[in-house]
Amino acid sequence: MLNRRHLRIKVLQTLYAFSQHEDKEFLWAKKELFKSVNQMYELYISLLMIFPELKHKAEHRIEENKKKMLPSEEDLNPNLKFYDNQIIRILEESAELRHQSEDLKANWMGDEKQELIRKMYNHIRQSEIYFEFMNNEKSGFEEDKEFMVQLFKTEIANFPLLFDNLEERSVYWMDDIDLACSMVIKTIKSFKEVELKSEDTEVETESEEKAGEVKNSILPLYKPNDDEEEFLADLLRQAIKLRPENLKLIDVLTDNWELDRIAKMDVLLMELAITELVTFSNIPTKVTLNEYIEISKFYSTPKSNQFINGVLDKAIAKLESEGKINKIGRGLMK
Repeated sequence: MLNRRHLRIKVLQTLYAFSQHEDKEFLWAKKELFKSVNQMYELYISLLMIFPELKHKAEHRIEENKKKMLPSEEDLNPNLKFYDNQIIRILEESAELRHQSEDLKANWMGDEKQELIRKMYNHIRQSEIYFEFMNNEKSGFEEDKEFMVQLFKTEIANFPLLFDNLEERSVYWMDDIDLACSMVIKTIKSFKEVELKSEDTEVETESEEKAGEVKNSILPLYKPNDDEEEFLADLLRQAIKLRPENLKLIDVLTDNWELDRIAKMDVLLMELAITELVTFSNIPTKVTLNEYIEISKFYSTPKSNQFINGVLDKAIAKLESEGKINKIGRGLMK
């Protein structure tokens, strides 16, 4: 689920926190790092859990309308297109999602959160995309999927009250929201229709449901059989270990310009880049350089990327001349 750039950003944020607490040690920093990563996954699960909650609000509205003193024809025979949406059903019936939600306590329980979902549902009902979906003559799994993707993009992910709620719940989530939203969209787009034949035996139906669960799974925190978790810990550990040496190098390469006159984030970005260059022999030099230049565009001053690029070019030349950058594997020298 996590890409390498986001992993680097997580380490950058943790290194910044570590630099603000000189009395702390690596184990404290490592704990903070993985806490922020786990909370990002909690955000992803929380966003997925919005869909079943919206269905519950739709169900409640349908039942309340039927109880009116003089219910209309529409009240008695409501349009169930949203309630019956197959994407919501997959999420609602996902044992995997339910397990993660319970384990991470990623839910919308409580009066305040339920009020947010109620307002979101009412907002959605007033939207153009909802009106078109409920009143067009299209039907089927792909129609349901496309509607849910567009609904999430336009009405859910951009709902102002949702942002306020998430910001109050975790200081990490404002940096994670874009990635988490993209993962929600990726998850929905990956869903496939599962046909269950009513005439099948109970055993056969259960088997096919299990197959559907595998096919329509949510994204894991880390890719299976990958080394992303190890990469996170190693990059942070080495960055902390090599801090004195890296700061000395940066000081020399900036013509002894006092480090406290350089933007704090610029220094941290260069520290991480240099650490990755000398520590990870399987990551091409050009990849490391490009990644930290791109990150600097979002996490430092407008002209920082040019400054950082210049310093890192000098660092690469010096470190290579000293034999400290050693890349292993075909095509990794550049």
